[in-house]
Amino acid sequence: MPKVTFNNEKRIFFNTLNERVERYFKDRNLKKTGNPKLYLKSIILLAVTAGSYVALLTAHLHPAIAAMLCGVFGIAQAGVGFNVMHDANHGSFSQKKWINRTMGLTANMMGINTWLWKQKHNIIHHTYTNINGVDIDIDQGPLLRMCEAQKRLKVHRYQFIYCIPLYALTSLVMIFVSEFINYFRQKMKGIPLQKMETREHIIFWAGKILYIFFFLILPIILLGVVPVLIGFLIMHIALGLTMALVFQLAHVVEATHFKDAHEPAMRIEEEWAIHQVQTTADFATENKLISWFTGGLNFQVEHHLFPKISHVHYPVIHTFVKEACQKFSIGLNEYHSAFGALLSHLRFMKRLGM
Repeated sequence: MPKVTFNNEKRIFFNTLNERVERYFKDRNLKKTGNPKLYLKSIILLAVTAGSYVALLTAHLHPAIAAMLCGVFGIAQAGVGFNVMHDANHGSFSQKKWINRTMGLTANMMGINTWLWKQKHNIIHHTYTNINGVDIDIDQGPLLRMCEAQKRLKVHRYQFIYCIPLYALTSLVMIFVSEFINYFRQKMKGIPLQKMETREHIIFWAGKILYIFFFLILPIILLGVVPVLIGFLIMHIALGLTMALVFQLAHVVEATHFKDAHEPAMRIEEEWAIHQVQTTADFATENKLISWFTGGLNFQVEHHLFPKISHVHYPVIHTFVKEACQKFSIGLNEYHSAFGALLSHLRFMKRLGM
């Protein structure tokens, strides 16, 4: 793994911004973790997820209705991932560690191992955002070229067309392929992982076995092989596409910057916080429905700067980030709508393929 360092000697930008954020919470005597609105939202999303599962197994539904409900089931799981699992595994869902640990295990409910997800997301992605050769999230295999430093193949000429169908396979590949590869190698794309404790090994295997039982074996016993496999695929298309697009709109668009860790030791001249602003993008920040569903991940800049603060506070922090960026003449990447960000992503993918 290339050694990447940042110019953090002074951290003038982050210190100024952090002082403003800290003052906001102190003056209002607010907790940085979740609030009743987040907990109510979590109950709603978990209830929709559980209700969809039970209805699919027990109700005698018309095939078309069952197919639509499978889609709802997948999208609801994505909502749980964005709002519950994500905040919990960053330690910002609750002030109580045991609640964060418990709610973080909702990742395993979706077949995704919590420990591996933290290694990939919290440690690697959040530290080395959009750095080619280190950030695994922009290394999606040979079919997708996500930055100019990556080798261009002839097939990439059409990636702006086929990337969306590929994104639909995100959760399937993660659950049944990449996590097993990472587990047995104890590496992610050549990056060594922290030592896995015995408890985490047990959770990994128990999670995978329970997922296969509740999402495949039990449904097949009750409903039959063909309808279950079709429904399982529909569910994962909805889940994978929702997960992938939120990430792509926040990082792989025309406005964001990329770095290439092509040397054994690489020093980035900007402080870490400025790098985060440059390599992430906000989108649809005034759209309350998108903000509600994505768990504030449309405030991606704010999340990368303050990952241990719950997303319910990001709309306010967004104004502080804007002020700090303006003060230090730093460009803030922002798209006014999700559709505008999607078009930018597709244009960027097309440009990389030409």
